[in-house]
Amino acid sequence: MATRTVRLGQEGETTLADLRDRTGLSISEVIRQALRTLAAELDREAASRPYDVYRNIPLPRSGGYALAPSSRAKQAVVLVIRRRHAL
Repeated sequence: MATRTVRLGQEGETTLADLRDRTGLSISEVIRQALRTLAAELDREAASRPYDVYRNIPLPRSGGYALAPSSRAKQAVVLVIRRRHAL
């Protein structure tokens, strides 16, 4: 088992003391649990699929930004270009 020296600022010391008081765990055990929690969180993020990322984007659910149905997308693009350039 290795021994590590870690420098903490005042905020880190306060947080560590608070966690120790709230859990009743030793400083070493609080840090071990924090490391395990961070590793598990990173594993969950790495295992997410593209759809999981998309699902968490706050987009409107009913059409949203669409100017026309996909079946009329080409006509809608032409209209947008004409409006912008007053053709």
